[in-house]
Amino acid sequence: MKAICVRETGGPEVLTLEEVPDPQTGAGEVLVRVHAAGVNPVDTYIRSGSQGRRPTLPYTPGTDGAGVIEAVGPGVDRRACGERVYFSGTACGGYSGAYAERAVCLAHQVHPLAASLSFAQGAAIGVPYATAHRALFSRAQSRAGETVLVHGGSGAVGIAAIQLARAHGMRVFATAGTARGLGLASAQGATQVFDHTSPSYLAEILAATRNQGVDVIIEMLANINLDNDLGLLALKGRVVVVGNRGRVEIDARQTMVKDGAVLGMTLGNVSASEMAQIHEELAAGLGDGTLTPVVGREFRLEQASDAHRAVMEPGAFGKIVLIS
Repeated sequence: MKAICVRETGGPEVLTLEEVPDPQTGAGEVLVRVHAAGVNPVDTYIRSGSQGRRPTLPYTPGTDGAGVIEAVGPGVDRRACGERVYFSGTACGGYSGAYAERAVCLAHQVHPLAASLSFAQGAAIGVPYATAHRALFSRAQSRAGETVLVHGGSGAVGIAAIQLARAHGMRVFATAGTARGLGLASAQGATQVFDHTSPSYLAEILAATRNQGVDVIIEMLANINLDNDLGLLALKGRVVVVGNRGRVEIDARQTMVKDGAVLGMTLGNVSASEMAQIHEELAAGLGDGTLTPVVGREFRLEQASDAHRAVMEPGAFGKIVLIS
């Protein structure tokens, strides 16, 4: 089969398309013919060697994908050949990442793909929707009636957070840096949107809350926004750091006067049982259209290096996927 291989850490150019052996299923595993693979920022960090997690070289990147089950291993009784599925996570590392024509997953990493969703949309579910769900409900303990600010509301995680928050009865604000991105965040359910390139956007957000502040902030770029976030919080407000690309200086007194909290999170800390519960809770919304992944750009598998450049560019607009 064809797969993207990384034989040394470095820039996007280290992603090369190669012929490799088809992966084989073992006990409790599922072989998926991958039709689309999701591209996440964390994939670029791992590829460059800047992430703490460093897979054994060579390896095939990617955890998110969607396709059709081709084989099931011994002990798998809830999945069947021919089933349309999406997955988040792969079983054996090495060449079995999602950036390939086939991938082996543990059975609990594979979930039915709603008939209304394309394979490209399926590849946009795993990391974005699980991240947004955990940030909102496990870390921030968000509740109906609260005001949630989603920074980067036009990106894949931002879109998921907007849809989930609205579905659970929250008032949703979102930021973006382009007119196109602001329009997308609004279309996905944000009550009000704010251009984060405007010098007055922080004052505009506070004014929209009648200077009471927001209850929860989902933060995609803490090294840029965190200190400002603390000034936007309501009493007992919470910031959940989903993304960060450098060090930041904050005035911690702002957390004191608000009884505020800054909470970190990563999906790497989620147990298999917790992740299964997250995807069970996502299933109803994905099935009835309440949750609808937005695919912004599609690249061919051999264009993986271009996709890695694109996912790190400003002005995010939906999910970037590879089509195989």
